[in-house]
Amino acid sequence: MARRPLLVIDGDSFAHRAYHGLPKTIRRKGDRAGGAIVGFANYLLRLWQEEQPRAVVVGWDTLAEPNWRALEFPDYQGGREYDDDIVDQLDILPEFVAACGFLSGKSARFEADDFLATAAAMEVKAGGTALVASGDRDAFQLASDKVTILHPVKMGEIARIGPAQVRERYDVEPAQVPDFIALRGDPSDKIPGARGIGEKTAASLLKRYPDLEAMLADGKFEAQADDLHLYRRLATMVTDAPLPEIPDMVPSWDKAAALARDWELKALSERLEQLAAG
Repeated sequence: MARRPLLVIDGDSFAHRAYHGLPKTIRRKGDRAGGAIVGFANYLLRLWQEEQPRAVVVGWDTLAEPNWRALEFPDYQGGREYDDDIVDQLDILPEFVAACGFLSGKSARFEADDFLATAAAMEVKAGGTALVASGDRDAFQLASDKVTILHPVKMGEIARIGPAQVRERYDVEPAQVPDFIALRGDPSDKIPGARGIGEKTAASLLKRYPDLEAMLADGKFEAQADDLHLYRRLATMVTDAPLPEIPDMVPSWDKAAALARDWELKALSERLEQLAAG
């Protein structure tokens, strides 16, 4: 039998998507917000049931202190503000992941992105394949013959992104995505990009040159070289985030159901109980 894939999930991406997509009337014990928990759980269960992975790793940001990118570039993601209700739920979602029998990656100075890249690299090195679920297009840099990106789009659809789909969307290779971001910039992360360079020009340059280094060696962007090196580094998902070996996992839906009951999330607990029974 072929080895089942590893499922790697961007926890913050799906929790934020759920928080903004579900009614704020979903409450848990103590009249605290519960929509992000329920919505994230729905995504997790859907992905588990559809993909039947051998194991699940969920990557998380650490909001309490700056990550390595913000330390190198203080403007990184500058101005982002989060409602107390989403922060409260992000704090306890790793507990739910653990109750399901799965692994969370969360550590000071690393972002969720880095845990996604690390887990995928570990799986490929071990001879397996990985499915990386993220709403962040930065993850397209991970696409390969061994790594498929599961990218949520409209109406609950999840697109499967491989190298061909990256080329179709951006006209660059997956490995060029960090160079592309460095040149074009990324407003959501407050990465400025090269002056006067937009998406089409960035892609056309990466047709002529394999990467940013080749452009700089040819004398382009000489006055911006240091900045562009930094932007590319910020856009690159690193593969040295602290993760243990990833064994095969059997879900503990009964424990997750008990936790959901304790949080007084009745519909979620009932769904988990059904999974545990079936």
